[in-house]
Amino acid sequence: MVYIVALLAVVFLGLAALVVSRMAGVVKNVNGPVSEDRIGTSNRINGALFLAFLILGLIGAVWSFLYARQFFLPEASSIHGRRVDFLFWLSMSIITFAFVVTNILLFYFAWRYQHKEGRKASYYPENHKLELIWTVIPAVIMAVLVFTGWRAWRDIMSEAPKDAQVFEIVGKQFNWIVRYPGIDDNKLGAYNYKLIDNNNDTGIDYTDEASFDDFTSTTELHIPVNKPILLKIRARDVLHSVFIPHMRVKMDAVPGMPTRFWFVADKTTDEMRNETGNQDFGYEIACTEVCGRGHFSMRLRLIVEDEASWQAWCKEQKPLLSSTPELAVRIPGNLKAKAAKYLPADGASAPADSATASVQKSGGLAVVRSTIR
Repeated sequence: MVYIVALLAVVFLGLAALVVSRMAGVVKNVNGPVSEDRIGTSNRINGALFLAFLILGLIGAVWSFLYARQFFLPEASSIHGRRVDFLFWLSMSIITFAFVVTNILLFYFAWRYQHKEGRKASYYPENHKLELIWTVIPAVIMAVLVFTGWRAWRDIMSEAPKDAQVFEIVGKQFNWIVRYPGIDDNKLGAYNYKLIDNNNDTGIDYTDEASFDDFTSTTELHIPVNKPILLKIRARDVLHSVFIPHMRVKMDAVPGMPTRFWFVADKTTDEMRNETGNQDFGYEIACTEVCGRGHFSMRLRLIVEDEASWQAWCKEQKPLLSSTPELAVRIPGNLKAKAAKYLPADGASAPADSATASVQKSGGLAVVRSTIR
């Protein structure tokens, strides 16, 4: 690569020197007549340079594309992702074809129809047929691209299927927090941003009994393969953006405005390792909205696995209520009995807002009793 850059630099300097010399000749003869021989020679040189630039430019563009292919992402690991890729390459193919054809004609005409003694240019004041052709054809092509893109966007942004597995992902400077529905009810509980503190990063609302078995993670997101996944997306502070490159998933996380994105991952992490030949391969969730000095570190591992492995992993996780029993003080009295099984049997809730909670056992059932100091 270094040698290629050096070669291009030499070529550029040579062309720059040629341009300077030509400009010097023009300035020198600006006040005097220029012979037809000199005009003809100059035109032939410029015409040849146009063709040389065209050929070298096409060779360079093809080489650049072929060289860069090794850095392209592999085939998308989601159903909608392959559709997005198809539309992308379709658009790029049409645009590239139009670009190459128009530039070939542009540079060829500059060489083919250069000034020659006795040649006169033809003047076409109007040509309705030609104007109709170059208006209708691009309009039809653009309409097809817009329509197919709109259909894909409509399907991708449609409501998630009813059987979709729901997760919540919250962005904050500078990491992601994932909330999983517990295995007991497989439902995400309510949240309230006013409840966010050091013990409750996502503001889980424990007045909703569906929240009791929810658990969180700041290191990884496990999802089942071949099942609709619905990500409910929030931000705690500034703009973030959820980006899963191999799934072609991207959606902004906006403070005060929850967003969502659903997709179906159809390749497990192990399958992608075998497909790419890279045993260190791993999916990731990154932030693609510059959100501060620590933006570069805002990454989260994504593990795609079969349903049985995913269920087994979820069963190993502890609800946030179990690992942080201090949150029990936020449970309404009429729900304490239902929440008791998620609380440590021998633990006690720590003080919170001038309240303490103690755990007592009565007939084998743990009962939470709050005492106001």
